[in-house]
Amino acid sequence: MKANDLLTIGELAARTGLSVSAIRYYEEMGLVEALRTGGNQRRFLRADIRRLSFILIAQRLGLSLGEIEQALAGLPQGRNPNAADWKRISKAIRKRIDAQIAALEKVREDLDGCIGCGCLSLKKCALYNPEDRWGANGAGPRVLR
Repeated sequence: MKANDLLTIGELAARTGLSVSAIRYYEEMGLVEALRTGGNQRRFLRADIRRLSFILIAQRLGLSLGEIEQALAGLPQGRNPNAADWKRISKAIRKRIDAQIAALEKVREDLDGCIGCGCLSLKKCALYNPEDRWGANGAGPRVLR
């Protein structure tokens, strides 16, 4: 491996738009792995630019760090991911996003139906809360949690 294949943490921060402290945090979480020089300085592979960019995109999509870690575990360390690598990850994330979309559509339908009926009361609502069964579990949005 050539020296110009490696990036300092500052160079990696500049290329990804992340702060140095964020990169250290992701390293601590095991999402990226730094190599160490003889003077114990961090050096990162150019492939880590894509790994960190993926982390940013995945977080914007609402994935947790645990889910991101799981997705990155399937990526090769030390080389840029190829199209097959990304397709495999995309397929797994797509299932999660489809489930989120379905849940949000159900909430929208329930909201439209609830407001549309006119009772505006979970205690009285025979359709969504017969006999106030949700109220027996205490206050708060129990159905949505």
